[in-house]
Amino acid sequence: MLVGVPREIKADEYRVAMLPVGVEELTAAGHRVLVETNAGVGSGIPDALYEEAGATIVPSAADVWAEAELIVKVKEPQISEWPWLRADQVVFTYFHFAADEPLTRAVLASGTTAIAYETIRDAQGRLPLLTPMSEVAGRMSIQEGAKYLERPEEGRGILLAGVPGVAPAEVVVLGGGVVGSNAARVAAGLGANVYILDVNLDRLRYLDDIMPPNVTTLYSDRHTILESIARADLIIGAVLITGARAPRLVRRDDLRRMKPGAVIVDVAIDQGGCVETSRPTTHRNPTYLVDGVVHYCVTNMPGAVGRTSTYALCNVTLPYVLQIANHGWRAVARANPGVAMGVNIDHGRITNQAVASTFQLEYSPLEF
Repeated sequence: MLVGVPREIKADEYRVAMLPVGVEELTAAGHRVLVETNAGVGSGIPDALYEEAGATIVPSAADVWAEAELIVKVKEPQISEWPWLRADQVVFTYFHFAADEPLTRAVLASGTTAIAYETIRDAQGRLPLLTPMSEVAGRMSIQEGAKYLERPEEGRGILLAGVPGVAPAEVVVLGGGVVGSNAARVAAGLGANVYILDVNLDRLRYLDDIMPPNVTTLYSDRHTILESIARADLIIGAVLITGARAPRLVRRDDLRRMKPGAVIVDVAIDQGGCVETSRPTTHRNPTYLVDGVVHYCVTNMPGAVGRTSTYALCNVTLPYVLQIANHGWRAVARANPGVAMGVNIDHGRITNQAVASTFQLEYSPLEF
């Protein structure tokens, strides 16, 4: 199979979808790999290392898209890439369709088969290709939140950890999954008072057992959310419904309850955000104010730490890329129901129920 790795063009995206070792394994299995020139530079990987591993370096993205049967990316195809989508091609990447109707309709119209990292499940029902980036984003959320709590960044002027004689920050984490637990652990390690809200009592019991004493678990309902955001200096939006739009847990009117200069880091923005006033931002312009509350809503947070994120991502994606290249996606999906769950769109049909429901479009069960 001819596998293509284009350079990521989303704003401030420094990850790359394949490491040189991935190229080496694919070529050893008899496949060809095209890598766009400078695709790995943002992650500290020069073209020469890909060439040494057996890749063919091509000068433009157009060359990669025109020739490759399987496109392996990190982020969803950008508008300038949509014309290159075609019906005899498979694109394997993060799509987050539920947050982007124009992208959904463009992929439908192209006939491309879209396999989304974020909806593939393993035998235990986990999301193995989403987990490493959720770990990165969760940890980064506290790093960024601490920065934007500083007064020059329009924040409250609070040190997350406090100092002797001065109380630490109050951090509220909406969602106790991978993002939320990583955020809570980092915030607690810095000395903040942390509250994790979730609707899964088994998960809350687990978190209560493993988290340090300065982390409190709370059942998430409307009243608890309102009480929590009123005390919060920093809110982390970490809610996920696989494949679907994130529920809006914080409404615009709720911001009036918050402290002036409080910060919201909405990690769920990839799936539309869990705060009504959230809208996508970039690393170059990451924040904006609504009713005196700082909103940080960067849609590709892990892209800023490209080297760490690339290695973490490729560690989990390569086995799937090899399977698809060796056997074809249909055979892999037929043998592995977890991979079948990753097929969101196939030849003009939405094969993911959550995506179809989000836009009230027709759902078609996947056909092998």
